[in-house]
Amino acid sequence: MTERLPDPFADRPDWAPRPPRPVEIVPATGRVALRGRRVQVGLPGLGWRGDLRADDRVVQGSRTYVPVIPEHEWYRAEIEQVEVFAPLIPVERVWVETIGTRPAEPARPAVGLRLVSLDGPSHRDPIPVVDADSVAGRRVVHVVDSVEHRDLRAVTETYSGADGDICVRITSEVDWYRWAWRGQAPSTLEVPVHLLWIE
Repeated sequence: MTERLPDPFADRPDWAPRPPRPVEIVPATGRVALRGRRVQVGLPGLGWRGDLRADDRVVQGSRTYVPVIPEHEWYRAEIEQVEVFAPLIPVERVWVETIGTRPAEPARPAVGLRLVSLDGPSHRDPIPVVDADSVAGRRVVHVVDSVEHRDLRAVTETYSGADGDICVRITSEVDWYRWAWRGQAPSTLEVPVHLLWIE
């Protein structure tokens, strides 16, 4: 018997969940709802700023603007029902983060320098937490039984859990930002790293 048996773990082990769908960034000039969505603002060739949330478009005269709020202020306004200042950004300078479709082939991690176009903001594919250099404070996706749980933040770096698993403690973004404006420690969940990706 000289035939080799196929390796059942060659492509993807059965116990490993599939990566979450990637974030795609589309211009706000398209037909996409904006209220509460994550956005990036900037100018082609200059640069981009993220960690922002948008409100519904505003038309003044013949121009369309998007009220843009830093993400921590957006959460505070929504939770505590307070008014916050939202500068109006011309719609053509705003891009919206949307959830894309899962590629047919898993993306191979880029090695070395990664060049991007300056025509619009770019975003990386999800990175397994186990491959990240640091995770505390970053946006993560928790995948359980092919269901993606988003709007989460890592509260710790990787550590050895009580059962010997390599874990990270995570919290909801609401609790993450409430921790900043109230000083109230968040409730956290211990999650094995093989179920987490950096968004």
